[in-house]
Order: sequence, then C-alpha cells, then structure tokens
Amino acid sequence: MNENIRIALPGDAEILTKIAFAAKHTWNYPESYFEVWKDELTITKDYTNNNIVFIAKKGKQVVGFYSIVIVQNDFMAGNVLVKKGFWMEHLFIKPSFQKKGIGSMLMEHALKYCEENWIDELKIFVDPHAVGFYEKMGAKFMENSPSSIKGREIPVYFFIINS
Repeated sequence: MNENIRIALPGDAEILTKIAFAAKHTWNYPESYFEVWKDELTITKDYTNNNIVFIAKKGKQVVGFYSIVIVQNDFMAGNVLVKKGFWMEHLFIKPSFQKKGIGSMLMEHALKYCEENWIDELKIFVDPHAVGFYEKMGAKFMENSPSSIKGREIPVYFFIINS
C-alpha cells in the first residue's frame, strides 16, 4: 500500500470535516445546501472508528481522504433509497491539492482495499461535478437517485471488483 496513505484515526476527524466542507465549497453550491449536508459532511471520531476511512498525506499535512461504509440492509435516508452493500461515502481533497493526482491515488487505494477484502462491488452517490473523475477511474453508471437536496437528482455509479 502507498506510504502516503494511512488509516484515519479519531483525532483526524476535525481536519477531515474541514477538508470535506472546503472541497464541496469549490463547486459554488448555495449555502442552503450546506445546511442540508452539514451532518453528512461532518466526520466524527465515531465515524472514523466505525467505518473504513483512509487519509492521504503530503509530508505531515493531511490533504485528502476517502471512506467506505457498509450498509447492512436497504434503508431510506429522507427520500433517498440507500441499498445494501459497500458504499464510498466520501472522497475529498483539500482544494489547494486538487488536480495533483491525489484523488486518483486515493481511488486506486480504495479499489485495491476492496479487492484485498473481497468486496465485489463499490457503489457511490456521485456529485454531478465529479462524474468525469469517476468515469475516468472506471466507474459505471447505475441510475439517477433523488438527492438530499429537494428537487435535485444525483447519479449513482459503481465499480465491479474481483470479477
């Protein structure tokens, strides 16, 4: 595995939250969206303990992260159906480090992690601004889904691993 990537620790939660909000702000969404997204963009110590979370570092600086969550059963999150399986919930890069290959490095790490842990499929609710990135990484379109933002849809993609 890459020496610039390590498992996240509970003490990383605050910096990961800052990175998530800063990265999402680069797409100039209205502030009202961030009120809806507040809980899903906030990384807690419990979140790092209960999910698969890896961080990317440049020197001593945390510059990005991804997380994979295990959904045991289908459930509704508001008006969004979240299906059973493995989901990449976050992949965020600190804005000053975007477009430098860190996202690709983290995505490759995530896919390797899935392969090594016999995870056959990884689903992702993809921000519309990130569709090109995930397609470049090999993700396939599954369907459009209602978003947590009323009246908005987002694409759902997936990776097939160990096929």
